[in-house]
Amino acid sequence: MAITLERTIEQRQQNWAAAMLSSQTFWVLIAVILACIFLSFATDSFATAKNLYNITRNVTFVAIIALGMTMVIITGGIDLSVGSVLCLCSMVLAVVMNAGYSIEVGIAASIGTALFIGAFNGILIAYLDFPPFVVTLGMLSIARSLAMVASNNTVVFQFGPDHDLLLALGGGAWFFGIANPVLYMVVLALLTGFVLRWTRFGRYIFAIGGNEHAATLTGVPVRKIKVAVYMISALSAGIAGIVQTGWLGAVTTNIGAGMELQVIAAAVIGGANLAGGVGTAFGALVGAALIEVIRNSLGLLGINAFWQGTFIGGATVLAVLFDRIRNFRQSE
Repeated sequence: MAITLERTIEQRQQNWAAAMLSSQTFWVLIAVILACIFLSFATDSFATAKNLYNITRNVTFVAIIALGMTMVIITGGIDLSVGSVLCLCSMVLAVVMNAGYSIEVGIAASIGTALFIGAFNGILIAYLDFPPFVVTLGMLSIARSLAMVASNNTVVFQFGPDHDLLLALGGGAWFFGIANPVLYMVVLALLTGFVLRWTRFGRYIFAIGGNEHAATLTGVPVRKIKVAVYMISALSAGIAGIVQTGWLGAVTTNIGAGMELQVIAAAVIGGANLAGGVGTAFGALVGAALIEVIRNSLGLLGINAFWQGTFIGGATVLAVLFDRIRNFRQSE
């Protein structure tokens, strides 16, 4: 019995080690750690408290949206509208508060806007069989246009009677000097990870991405789950917009421009498979961290910031290549 138990434990340890070494998220995490170690020695300013504070705070906005995007990608979908949804939700919050309403009303209006957009996208995709790429690409343009209409294409930097409260919400550090956005990111990541790993809703998401037809035959409410997933994606963009508004202290119609590409890159680099069926909340955080470390390191190393897209795009292609190689080996 003892020998059998020891062999069982050893086999489980070997299986765990093999799974970890074959995990894309693990190697991306190693890349982030090695990059941080290299930059700590290569520059005098990377490992400073101020720079690390800025990195952890900046990564949160992409990471929060990447959590929702990961759910969408797991189902085999895509959401190109998140950058514009962030802009619209930020502008709704700013305009409502600027009109003299409380922060609670502003946040409720912003969240309601996000959920409505997510439901609209989800219904077109799930019930009318519109391609996700087309629907969300259209919403990318619509949402930013509505943000321009709402603000008359002007900068909003006065937020009414709760102005200081909003700035503290997004730019403060209420617990142990940790930036508030980081705390929100950690809480949302834990919640997302729990949903994906331990709930029926999470299992349904993976089932749809793995084989939508089979999921339908086994009784999974595919259409309702898809609508819910796109609502969550838009909600994550809305939350990021609220937090970023408080951090910046002003809202322009350019906020969030191009962010959808960074968010998708973060999810894919972190291990999400664009074909569906694969993805984790932790992977979204790790992918977002790598992107922010790349962005931060360019300036510290004296590299032209225009190279940022090249490095991020290259990392995305390498992530997909890694996934293809892994799938090819598993199929042999």
